[in-house]
Amino acid sequence: MTRPTGDLFADGGGTGRLMARLDWAATPLGPVDGWPQSLRAAVRMVLSSRYPMLLLWGDRFTQLYNDAYSALIGDKHPDALGGDVRVTLAEGWDVLAPLIDEAMATGVASWVPALQLLLDRAGYREEAYFSVSHAPARDDEGRTVGVLTVCSEVTEQVVGERRLRLLRDLSVGGDGRTVDVESTCARLAEAIGGHPLDVPFAAIYLREGALLRRAAHVGGGPVAAALPGTLPAGEEHEWGLAAAAAGTTTEVTGVARRLALPAGPWGDPVGTALALPLPSAEAGQPLGVLLVGVSPSRGLDEAYRSFHALLAQQVAVAVRNAQAYEEERRRAEALAELDRVKTGFFTNVSHEFRTPLTLMLGPLADALNDNEHPLPATQRERVDTAWRNATRLLTLVNSLLTFSSLEAGQAHSHAREVDLAGLTTELASVFRAAVERAGLRLEVDCPPLPRAVSVDPVNWERIVTNLLSNALKYTFVGRIRVGLTADDEEVRLTVADTGIGIAEEDLPRLFERFHRVQGTRSRSHEGTGIGLALVRELARLEGGDVRVESRVGTGTTFTVALPWSAARRTARPAADVEGVGDAARAAVQEAVGWLADPAQAGASAPAGPPLPAYGGADALRHARILVADDNADMRAYLARLLGEQGWRVETVGDGRQALEAIRREQPDLVLTDVMMPGIDGFELVRRLRGQAGTRTLPVVVLSARAGGDASVEGLDLGADDYVVKPFAAAELIARIRSALHGARTRGHHRDGTASVADGPGGPPREPDGPGGTASDAGGPGGTAGGPGGTAADAGGLGGTAPGSAAGARPATSAEAVGGGTPDTQGAPAGSPASGGGPVDVGGGPVSGPPAAPGVGTSGGRNGEHPHNGARRPAPEHPAVLDTGWTYPSQPTSAAAMRRDVRTSLESLDVDPDTVADLLLAASEAVNNAVEHAQRPSRPEVRVRLRVTDGTVRISVRDFGTWRDRRPAMDRGRGATLMNAYGDVRLVSTAEGTTVTIERRLPPTT
Repeated sequence: MTRPTGDLFADGGGTGRLMARLDWAATPLGPVDGWPQSLRAAVRMVLSSRYPMLLLWGDRFTQLYNDAYSALIGDKHPDALGGDVRVTLAEGWDVLAPLIDEAMATGVASWVPALQLLLDRAGYREEAYFSVSHAPARDDEGRTVGVLTVCSEVTEQVVGERRLRLLRDLSVGGDGRTVDVESTCARLAEAIGGHPLDVPFAAIYLREGALLRRAAHVGGGPVAAALPGTLPAGEEHEWGLAAAAAGTTTEVTGVARRLALPAGPWGDPVGTALALPLPSAEAGQPLGVLLVGVSPSRGLDEAYRSFHALLAQQVAVAVRNAQAYEEERRRAEALAELDRVKTGFFTNVSHEFRTPLTLMLGPLADALNDNEHPLPATQRERVDTAWRNATRLLTLVNSLLTFSSLEAGQAHSHAREVDLAGLTTELASVFRAAVERAGLRLEVDCPPLPRAVSVDPVNWERIVTNLLSNALKYTFVGRIRVGLTADDEEVRLTVADTGIGIAEEDLPRLFERFHRVQGTRSRSHEGTGIGLALVRELARLEGGDVRVESRVGTGTTFTVALPWSAARRTARPAADVEGVGDAARAAVQEAVGWLADPAQAGASAPAGPPLPAYGGADALRHARILVADDNADMRAYLARLLGEQGWRVETVGDGRQALEAIRREQPDLVLTDVMMPGIDGFELVRRLRGQAGTRTLPVVVLSARAGGDASVEGLDLGADDYVVKPFAAAELIARIRSALHGARTRGHHRDGTASVADGPGGPPREPDGPGGTASDAGGPGGTAGGPGGTAADAGGLGGTAPGSAAGARPATSAEAVGGGTPDTQGAPAGSPASGGGPVDVGGGPVSGPPAAPGVGTSGGRNGEHPHNGARRPAPEHPAVLDTGWTYPSQPTSAAAMRRDVRTSLESLDVDPDTVADLLLAASEAVNNAVEHAQRPSRPEVRVRLRVTDGTVRISVRDFGTWRDRRPAMDRGRGATLMNAYGDVRLVSTAEGTTVTIERRLPPTT
């Protein structure tokens, strides 16, 4: 019994309903009622499947298919139902026909993956891919009367994989292996050209200033002729390049009118292109434009647009990498050129140094060796110091010259056959006296070698000398051992010590030039930092190398290994070599300076009669000065120079010895070098300022480290002054004198008593040194007087005065600079609010107005009264206050500041007279900040008020640079008023200026 027609198509979904309504009698298949059972079964199978299936039946290839297949043929559905497949798929029949004919002829099913077909299902000739199986379809008698096609579209997979290959090829082609942008663009174009189905043509435009230049293109001559070579980046163009250069992706249509270029699998003309910006590190400034053609066989859908965006990013990354590579190469070339220039400069300067050094050393040696006209003892000591240090300078020059030659590749080994054991023993013996003077044992074990060695004796001397100097510098107990051994492969020189050792993490960098292990104990901090680097370079120049083994606290062993293949080079016969031994003797002479006992180098230099050469006699004659420097000659020179002023001088070799000396007996001033072993000068200042008994002790820092950063660092820590080597004796004396005067002035009490710094004879008078008296300097950081002193800047609030040595109220450099850098609230870093700085024993400032009787202890040492030595109980003071305000940079701000500060101070019951004094001084500071700050980064003035430990500190900060003022404009009363009512300090930096006014409060009753 035949089922109803509707039941045949009932399970077919939308396509089944269409088939049920179709007039099959008008098709080659005839009415449904007449269909054979085999056809009915095949139709049911097709309609029930969710996989795309097509049934072709009869010699007319009548089509019956399901919903899944209808989606594959797009616009051809539903007209294809019951129609001839040769009509429906006419554009792809040349590909499908052989497969269908084969299945019907042979009765064997076929399978073709990713079959490319031309489809016209979306209004254009589309490139599509299908995985297809064709199986024979049989009637009730078993005859093959059709084909059952099972297919799935894989277009997205095929095209997606193809596009990924292009992106991969781009990454490989632009991975940084190219050395310039042009080559990178050419490789990118080559990679893009290998994928014409996705990118029919392309052009890479790079921005060069205001122009866009075509760096590479794909598509041959027609593309080159149709596209501009260069064009202004902002000029509108038919290819959309200007908009893309501004950052906007632009779709270009009508391409076929400008460029006749067949493309795609079927050779259709390109009709659309995209102009895409090449992203750069700057968001609004693309580095160029990528112009790409769109395949006429693929729709410009979201996936295609995303691919183009990835393409542009890949090209941009490759170009940016190439540009960065080029920039790095140019920078490296510039650095290499700079290095060559530097090396040449060092070489030339080193050579130039030798001439004046020769003219210095010759006459100095002649003077020392002149028996007919012997030098007086004092002059001989001075000349001997000059000769020793000129010799040291020559050694440094020779080391720099050797190192620069090695860097430039110009150094050579002038090998000679030498008795290496004898030479090494001789060089080590030069150090014996110095090693034994240091309390160490020198062991030399250099037995004769089995054969002669070819080596440059001068280079070998430098190797041995540097290793022995290094061992002596860092060994304090035990021994230094020099050994020479050989086996069948190499000759080995070992220099072992029982010194402090080297941490494991420092070993890899030990032979780097200028590298110094920080924080280690040594006999001296002097040196260039190239000694061990020179050892390695010289060892390699001789064909060997150097290695090191070390353990902290145990010792260090350096081994120089010289293979016999290098040690048996062709060499000149053994002969005396000029200059061998000079470097060793110079190194020993320098090492003896490390070993000099400060107690034997002027540790208690007597106070001689004051000489008027650097300042008139005054009451500071008996001041006691502690000198800390690791250079023995410098200690001796300073002891002699300062002793000639009538001062008592004690010298020590480092910061640790200085602290011990201060604990034994506190001096009136400390003069310290910065670069010292163990505790350096900056750490010494930090520790002194951190102890109540030494907070007000004047400290002058003496260093070869020039530059503003170094001086600011020292002054930030609370140093009173910073003197850079080389210095003039007059300048150093004047600065020390000024610091002593400042300390003495701070030590006065209001009742007229004086501190120990006044010396005998009652209250001191203010002498007029060679610099004259201090006066109103007339500008920010103004100067006054003659050479050798400092002065307060009346109109501009201070600064270093290279002039006067004394005056009505001298200001030291520490007073001028203020001891620190202002913090974010306007307080100077030297204030307690910022973690340290110059404050006295009682909590007051380093400098300032005299304290009331019984208040503070800055006149004496360790909290004692300057006369009777009795300790006074600390007075009670108001509670701590720390507040601040920000005012606009305008004249009316002073009134607002006075109101705020007065309210705050009166709330603490501060004495009204003190309040009035501080308000007057602070008003002058605010007016100066408003008047003098030029081009401020912030149009404001910050005021900070801090009351603690019985001291009021008012900081006024601006954010500009101060302009100079003509003397005629300067009334000269600003600094006078401020200094009259408080201790004034000033810090001026590129970011602004901070004025700090400090005032000691009278005790509460």
